[in-house]
Amino acid sequence: MLNQTPPVFRTGFVAIVGRPNVGKSTLLNHCIGQKISITSRKAQTTRHRITGVLTEENTQYIFVDTPGFQKQYLNALNRVLNRTVSQALQDVDVVLFVIEALHFDKRDQVVLDMLPKNRPVFLVVNKIDKVGEKERLLPFLKEMSEKFAFTGIVPVSAEKNTQLQDLLKGIRDQLPENPPIFGEDDITDRNERFLAAEMIREKVFRLLGNEVPYGVTVEIEKFETEGNLRRIFAAIIVDKEGQKAIVIGSKGEKLKRIGSDARLEMERLFDGKVYLELWVKVKSGWADDERALKSLGYNYD
Repeated sequence: MLNQTPPVFRTGFVAIVGRPNVGKSTLLNHCIGQKISITSRKAQTTRHRITGVLTEENTQYIFVDTPGFQKQYLNALNRVLNRTVSQALQDVDVVLFVIEALHFDKRDQVVLDMLPKNRPVFLVVNKIDKVGEKERLLPFLKEMSEKFAFTGIVPVSAEKNTQLQDLLKGIRDQLPENPPIFGEDDITDRNERFLAAEMIREKVFRLLGNEVPYGVTVEIEKFETEGNLRRIFAAIIVDKEGQKAIVIGSKGEKLKRIGSDARLEMERLFDGKVYLELWVKVKSGWADDERALKSLGYNYD
């Protein structure tokens, strides 16, 4: 009987890049099968480099979700976010360039121009479920194939899990032979304190629409664990006094809803009870203050 050589184990880092609001975080969450990166319909919800880990029988994919790259608003915060994207492109084994099906404009071109020539780059054409006339896809894919020497082009619907297995198979073929870096049950390198802050920020984005655009961040002031109970005390930080009233809402209703929705999401993610206390602080100009950004956990190198 012939001895069969077991398949080699492959491990590598995979950057997910693209302009704001093309579905990068949704793609990450659905690839690993767990929500760790926050999402909303508002552009540039992601502000940090977030690592998501998927371990299969002979592969460990280490996904790096990045903020949407944009040049429209270049305050200190956005300079940090853009630098996060640029750095991620240099540090990984494979790049996923995500665009929206049938949509490619100068914002996408800015990211395309940054793509490395010395690494495998997959074009991920997302939101194909939104395309009514499917026959329009083929000419669009052909046009895109002429813009860059992509290793592969994969049309997907991240939200519907369409063709994500095909994408993973293509990525695996490009990953180096390495032992796993993370444990087989690990899904992220981010701690619960960070994830809690992100869950709260997501609810602010989702519930307040355009009322409080980007002048909001979240600071966890205390995080205590008692058995299976987590006690979390957090401040929602806004840029202007008027925004504070909007976040709190009439008779505190908005703040209660933000807290309730965030707590339920945390309990699902942490698999335990959560006591969450929220309040709102005004810190004017925090998004353009390098010292404030550092204190709030943004990497400002």
